[in-house]
Amino acid sequence: MVSFAHDFPFDPAYGRTLDDLLEIPALDGPDDFAEFWRARYEAARAVGTRPELGPVEEVRDGVRVHGVTYTSVGGIRIGGWIALPDAEAGTAPGAPAGNALGTGAARAGFVVGHGYGGRDEAGSALPLPLPGSAAILPCVRGMATRSEVPGIPTASAGHVLHGIGSRDTYVIGDCVADLWCAASALLELVPALAAEGAPRLGYLGESFGGGLGALALPWDDRFGAAQLTVPTFGNHPLRLTLPCAGSGESVRTHHRDHPEVTDVIQYFDAATAAARLALPTLVAAALFDPYVPPPGQFAVHNALPGVRELQVLTAGHFAYEAEPGERDVLAKNRTRFFGEHLGV
Repeated sequence: MVSFAHDFPFDPAYGRTLDDLLEIPALDGPDDFAEFWRARYEAARAVGTRPELGPVEEVRDGVRVHGVTYTSVGGIRIGGWIALPDAEAGTAPGAPAGNALGTGAARAGFVVGHGYGGRDEAGSALPLPLPGSAAILPCVRGMATRSEVPGIPTASAGHVLHGIGSRDTYVIGDCVADLWCAASALLELVPALAAEGAPRLGYLGESFGGGLGALALPWDDRFGAAQLTVPTFGNHPLRLTLPCAGSGESVRTHHRDHPEVTDVIQYFDAATAAARLALPTLVAAALFDPYVPPPGQFAVHNALPGVRELQVLTAGHFAYEAEPGERDVLAKNRTRFFGEHLGV
């Protein structure tokens, strides 16, 4: 069991060893779990995303980064970034979109989720796992800095409770749809990725983005492989018993006064969804994490029925001496994993 000096009023290792964590189960979920999510997916696929590409904002790591917007379910315009292979050395930040997509075909494509703080730049999502790739990096609805929506809290403590009274209004379901629509927008903007014989998309998601990815991917055959890093939303009944410093604490507190919310969040359990996720998945799960309890992370990994790989991190959402080295190993594993499973 891992232990660090910390100021949290609980044990971020939750008394579990690695062997204990590898035994954490997933729940079957409600009988209509798959039916619910397939209907959400079909609704998202029917959306005309009408993506719009902005000027070049940054050139680095072999890509040009543009702003992008697209339409998701409910007519909400989602903002974010798109990274495109930089085949023209002279392209500079501030250049108009112009023929941005005419500079060479992308070898692979990725949808990249974000943590529960949103994102204000392409940031650590670059470099992409495979050279010559394109990627879309959305801010899901309600999240800073490019998808703030009136009425949806931007802070995770409020966002995670928005619409939680019903499975049909819970914001997490619409955030999942924002990822499906991001994939549609990417394939429209980079037609080479949708061409016959092109490799399927890869998905990258960390923390909040890892949990959303587990919920999104079982139903979408446009994806061929995924990496989920310290994924949230795994095994909600167990999470409700574990204090933390992240969004799960808001749900725990809300549940004490509204126990009926259990009937809603069972549809948004990332481990229940992972049990239906057949595509190859690399999971990086932490032994110590004050924001996303490790038992939930490992529940996602343990539920995967297909090809899976596990990289155990010493800690998540917590700075520690070995972190840079472990992250370097994870980046190398990511490149190898996607190269093998996307056929690139």
